[in-house]
Amino acid sequence: MQPLPRPISAADPPRGEPARADEAHVPTGPALSGLPAPAADHELLDAYSRAVIRAVEEVGSSVVNIEAHRTAGGAKRRARERDGGGTGSGFIFTPDGLVLTNSHVVHGSTYIEVTLQDGRHVIATPVGDDPDTDLAVIRISGDDLKPARLGDSGALQPGQLVIAIGNPLGFQATVTAGVVSALGRSLRSRSGRLMDNIVQTDAALNPGNSGGPLVNSRGEVVGVNTAMIQPAQGLCFAIPSNTAHWVASRLIQHGKIRRGYLGVAGQTVKLQRRRVVEFHLARETGILVLHIEPGSPAQRGGLAEGDLILSFGSEPVGGIDDLHRLLTEPAIGAPTQVTLLRLGRKITLEITPAESRADAGR
Repeated sequence: MQPLPRPISAADPPRGEPARADEAHVPTGPALSGLPAPAADHELLDAYSRAVIRAVEEVGSSVVNIEAHRTAGGAKRRARERDGGGTGSGFIFTPDGLVLTNSHVVHGSTYIEVTLQDGRHVIATPVGDDPDTDLAVIRISGDDLKPARLGDSGALQPGQLVIAIGNPLGFQATVTAGVVSALGRSLRSRSGRLMDNIVQTDAALNPGNSGGPLVNSRGEVVGVNTAMIQPAQGLCFAIPSNTAHWVASRLIQHGKIRRGYLGVAGQTVKLQRRRVVEFHLARETGILVLHIEPGSPAQRGGLAEGDLILSFGSEPVGGIDDLHRLLTEPAIGAPTQVTLLRLGRKITLEITPAESRADAGR
């Protein structure tokens, strides 16, 4: 049996003739009727360009070039190549000349020269430095200093437009644009501590961008550019502005970030499965204590080599980085319950963290 022919409608072309373009049937209905007409490509690109231009106009004059030297204050600029100093970027964030940058740009320097966007050269004085978060604050003096606005990095979303401004390889006032690639990354600082909540972006960074601002389309600083992965492309990272605001406020007050100290050397190890089940542990890893410093809070509290640290206070500890996160300023001088495994038994000690010796000596 042959199939019945399909009924011919008024929209069909005559048999054997193709439909003309001006007669092509375009479906209409609820799926399309409520959508706006698509914008032309040039309109979208112009809108993107205007957003970048506005952000650069808002923040550009706040960005500075930093040359750090480890020589006497009278050293010539050319001495940078032989004194071990470096260059980087920064940005003014208060009207009285406070500049935020990376710690690795200025750490250990004795002579810091700053070049403003209008060409002025001024000498900066250190205010505070925190290698563990790779942030530092320096101060400059001058008239008509325009501060950048710090935005809320907690509102960032993957895919959001961001702009990086800095001085890569000595090329001043360089602008690159991209998107937020990911949030909540972790990155190891040069001091060895793990930095959390790092913003990943594909806005191109190069040596010299360090310390410069990462800006949103409203001209608000949402990050401090800090690192790129070489030789990879499009893998760049920034310290979120909320972290920078917290650290900068304490550097201005104290010149440093105070952190707790136990005096323990250890390593992260995997716990036996039967111990995890027996003691209803929240983590399957802990810290194996390898060494106790004499006279340290850990020794005074009774911690011993071979112990397995499971928790600090009410927080489970799965490794060294977890312990570092918990040894913040409020922990200093506060007696804290430390839970551990010793010879197969779960015990609790009371240990009072002291201020980190490295921080106390800064």
